[in-house]
Formats: sequence, C-alpha cells, structure tokens
Amino acid sequence: MHQTPPATTLAPTVDALVEAVLAGEHGPLPSELVATSVFWIHHGTRLAGGDTTYLNQYVLVRLGDSFGGCAFEAGEIDPMICRDSSGAPLDVLLREAPRPLRIAVLDAYLSATRPHRVAAEAGDAEPVTLPTGTPEVRATARDAAIAGLLDIDEGAKVGLIGVVNPLVAAIRERGGEPLPCDFNLKTTQWGDPVTDDMHEVLERAEAVVATGMTLSNGSFDTILERCRSRGIPLVVYAQTGSAVARAFLGAGVTALSAEPFPFSQFSAEETVLYRYRTVSGA
Repeated sequence: MHQTPPATTLAPTVDALVEAVLAGEHGPLPSELVATSVFWIHHGTRLAGGDTTYLNQYVLVRLGDSFGGCAFEAGEIDPMICRDSSGAPLDVLLREAPRPLRIAVLDAYLSATRPHRVAAEAGDAEPVTLPTGTPEVRATARDAAIAGLLDIDEGAKVGLIGVVNPLVAAIRERGGEPLPCDFNLKTTQWGDPVTDDMHEVLERAEAVVATGMTLSNGSFDTILERCRSRGIPLVVYAQTGSAVARAFLGAGVTALSAEPFPFSQFSAEETVLYRYRTVSGA
C-alpha cells in the first residue's frame, strides 16, 4: 500500500484530518481497507534510581505491513475491542470506534501510505538509532534525541505536557527550564511540582514539548491552536500517533520525534526513531 499521498491542504484539527482521510485525500479510501489485527499491550516500568512506576496501555492496529498505536487511560476501553474490531473496515472504525482506537487506525493508515523509513530515504526525516542496552540507557538516548529538537535560549521556559523523568533531565541539559504538566504525576524524580493545568503551562511557556498521548485524550487540538496563536515552537514526541502528529508539521507542529511500533521499551536491541523538522526548524 506504500505510496506518496496526494498533496493536500494541512488539516487544522484531528477531526478534520480524519474527514480528509475518509474522503480519500491522503491515499486509498479507508472503506476499501480492513484492520488486519487489533491488539493491546498493558505494561509497567520503573527505571533504576526513580520512584515512579509508569503504567501504560496501548491499543494497536496492524494494516498490512504497517502498525498504528495509541496509549489510553486505564479502563477507557475494554480488551474485547480487539475481538470486535479485528478485520473491520477502516472507515467504520474511523467513524464509530472509541477515540484511542480511532487514533491508532488513523496512525496505521498514515503510516501505510508513507512509512517513516520511506520519509527518511527521501531526506524528510532523520533516523536516530537508539543503542542496545538497559531501559535506562535507551530511555536516556531517546529523550536526548527528543530534547535535541529544541532550539532555545538558556533559561527558556519549556512546557512539558506528559512527563517522563529522563526528558525533564534532557531539557535541563539543553539549558531549558521545564514546566512539567501531567494528569497522573504530582512531582518529578527531583521533586519539581507537576501541574495538571495545561492552560497555565501553555500561557507561560516559550516552547512546548508534548507527548502523542495528547492525541488520545483530546488535548492535542488545544495545544496546537495555542502554540500557533502564540507563535511558539511545538515539539511532539510520539509513540502514540506518530504518523498522525506528522500530518501537522508546518501547521503548528515545528518538530517531531516519531517512534513507530515496536516501541523502544519492548526491546534491548537497537531500534530507530525518526526526527522531523519544519524548514525553519524548532
């Protein structure tokens, strides 16, 4: 199914992107395709030296030789969705499925029409190889690659929407002052307070780094619009919806770290993520 999607007007919102995909503006009609398989993963991680156990749930969709993924909150969808949705037409899932599954389907579709590796071969993305090693080694390398997309002055306030401790450290190493925001954490590993008020962070930040999880919880459009209106950089680090976030490069997203499935935490071997920048950079 790999093909270069037709030129389209950049969508202003995720829902508008879904409608454009349904209309065939980004490739084959979704009504002509089915989800090869739908599955989910539930796992926990505690990095050495930390006191936080990260609990993550992902719903994943395979479409031929591509995958799409979306993290979701506990209890948001039921495992039976895998049985009910595997083999279903993509257009039905894009219209009727719970939001996390819709994002995973959209991600699989956009990944199939233009895989990240194909974008890298064309010079539109920079492949970054994460080294073989422990979870701590690989997380540090991943988050350094994400922070490397920031072009900021010393002391710049960087909104971090979706907190992982190695990324807090990586932003500090770039000279930034993190403004951490997360619904599930109260403090960072170093005792920094973590707010759950995204709007307050978006008002203070001089640059924003946001996780792809914002696609799942519906806050992505708000972040996108606020960064556009304020004219500040928005860097997205995405396991969730990496190809979905890519569709907004140049339309509010200034840089992207895209990590397609299988994600780095599921392997101790070398894996690749892909960094995208707009022409003007981040």
